[in-house]
Amino acid sequence: MSILSPVTMSSDCLAERKRNIHSRRAQVGIIGLGYVGLPLALLFAGKKFRVTGFDIDRQKVSKLSAGDSYIDRIKPCEIDRAQTNGFRATVDYSQIRQMDAVIVCVPTPLGEFREPDLRYIIETAESIAKNLQPGQLIVLESTTYPGTTEDVLVPILEKHNPAGLHVARPGADNENVFYVAFSPEREDPGNVDFARQDVPKVIGGIDEVATELAGELYQTVFQRTVHVSSPAAAEMTKLLENIYRCVNIALVNELKLLCLRMGIDIWEVIEAAKTKPFGFQAFYPGPGLGGHCIPVDPFYLSWKAREFDFHTRFIELAGEINTAMPYHIVSAVTSALNDRKKALQGARVLVLGLAYKKDIDDLRESPSITIVELLRKAGADVSYHDPYFPYVGRGRKYELQMKCAVLENLGRYDCVLIATDHSSYDYGRIVAESQLVVDTRNATRQIQSGKIVRC
Repeated sequence: MSILSPVTMSSDCLAERKRNIHSRRAQVGIIGLGYVGLPLALLFAGKKFRVTGFDIDRQKVSKLSAGDSYIDRIKPCEIDRAQTNGFRATVDYSQIRQMDAVIVCVPTPLGEFREPDLRYIIETAESIAKNLQPGQLIVLESTTYPGTTEDVLVPILEKHNPAGLHVARPGADNENVFYVAFSPEREDPGNVDFARQDVPKVIGGIDEVATELAGELYQTVFQRTVHVSSPAAAEMTKLLENIYRCVNIALVNELKLLCLRMGIDIWEVIEAAKTKPFGFQAFYPGPGLGGHCIPVDPFYLSWKAREFDFHTRFIELAGEINTAMPYHIVSAVTSALNDRKKALQGARVLVLGLAYKKDIDDLRESPSITIVELLRKAGADVSYHDPYFPYVGRGRKYELQMKCAVLENLGRYDCVLIATDHSSYDYGRIVAESQLVVDTRNATRQIQSGKIVRC
């Protein structure tokens, strides 16, 4: 059972809870064992916490229980090491009752009409509520719009818990309570420049005690924590980070389109501009945005802004530009084939790279998927190669049912399209063996050949 005290948060009780965290007696539950939740669980396990991972996917739980991994950058030896420290995975959500802290890392996708889809948060909140215990700390990490923690998560927890517990609030009666905070995930798959624990953790609690408790917990695994005044401030912090990237990528994508018309190399321009030691940060163009956050988060905020009769024109324009990039790529392929007196309809096209960025096994919101679908719709005979995906079936927004092609005899394709610039590709050989290469990532920048069209 949980070792957290069940009633009033006195100074002695708070001190005891901090001691339990620092002594690793506190049990930590992580709900959602995907690209965010599993790495976080391993961080806590690495610091000798008893960690229980919860997921509704029985296949994931079975793999983890067998010491296997389903995320390429996480090796089975890391799972084995975590299990030695007490990590376990389960589909049994009743075990939430034993946890002192429960951290929620579930997806927050967009719906069909680009509205927030909070079903995973809602379903998870209902599961937690059924098993909620006095004194538990509940932390939401899933990226969402400001107000979700207080307006969606907390009401479900308060309404559906059988013990009649309520969230601790400033100045309220804090007996028979639980504690709630929001701390945005800042995971960047494939980033080897910053260790996960070196990225500061932003925390905003419903009250000061929740912020302090969450801060004590995260300080055991992260080098630095940053406390803000409320969950909404923490939620907005995450959106600002990703919208900042979205807007700047849209800017450079639009400049790329202009530079193509003007006969200027945008990559050369960016390299020159980034020599300025202040006032400029380099962003790079591409075939569109991918990943769970950057393509999604701006629409979360735009949707919420309408509640306040506010139209986020700048943010929505950036989203429109980035969303249009796969269409530009298909147009570039069509034009390149036309220049060689070939039609896109019936052309054999090999798409290199389905992951949304290089050297990761993540298809979420990948522009490559959209490009494949657009090429197919235009009548092209499309194949793909990606070292991380031997087969791609059906996802939330796609149904490809394709096997990875062998990267041989490239001359049989009318066009080879570089959509994701994985490091494992030998671009010199690819260009030498291909009839036509359309490069969306500047991967062939060191190669001079009339076969290459950069777009």
